[in-house]
Amino acid sequence: MKQLPSINNFIPHLAYDSVIFGFNGKQLKILILEYHNTGFFALPGGFVKRNEHVDDAVKRGLKERTGLDNIYLEHFNTFGSSSRSSPEVMRTIMEANGYEVDENHWMLDRFISIAYYSLINFKDVAPKPDELSDSINWYAVDALPKLMMDHQEIAETALKTLRDNLDKKLVSMNLLPEKFTMKDLQKVYEAVLGKKLRRTSFQRKMLSRDILMRHEKLFTGGAHKAPYLYSFKSYDMAEEVFSPMAN
Repeated sequence: MKQLPSINNFIPHLAYDSVIFGFNGKQLKILILEYHNTGFFALPGGFVKRNEHVDDAVKRGLKERTGLDNIYLEHFNTFGSSSRSSPEVMRTIMEANGYEVDENHWMLDRFISIAYYSLINFKDVAPKPDELSDSINWYAVDALPKLMMDHQEIAETALKTLRDNLDKKLVSMNLLPEKFTMKDLQKVYEAVLGKKLRRTSFQRKMLSRDILMRHEKLFTGGAHKAPYLYSFKSYDMAEEVFSPMAN
């Protein structure tokens, strides 16, 4: 039987969960893993080492599962309900992976989870399941499998946070190239908000905010139909201002 991580190496009662949103230009998805031989679906998460900053633990877990680093990550909430303890679930996961589980092992206790979210282009990622998982895949936000424990609540809270802060966060999330069309920008808003937007109203609203700089037209065929390219006026400053975990 394999041995579980020692409490000497990790902070007890503290975990993190990551809601990794993916966008491919059309659809918003969330990265979900399935634990080996259990049928349990969950958000990617993990534990924090005793000598490790929580931010670094989250970035480590994200890189292990996506191969990406130096991307936008932000803490959005902490989940610490007194009922946030599922020793039977944790025992099932560990035993299904060949671990010997003592009755009082620290991983069976209650955990407070620090939750983060990120938003990436999922076409650039080939997710890799960790040693405890059979698979890790992208699921549409409105078609998630049943998630274990309170992970559904975590995912819903992350989506609400993203929607509430999209205007000021979009520029730092690497979803658009430095120059983009108004149609490209509208597709992002529609995917995240989950609804269609009126083209003329959207364009008028975006231009009225004075956050976009207009550039040359994008010529792909008929010149009279070529759309203008735009960039965020604060593009160069965005990562410094809005990406506290990017460095």
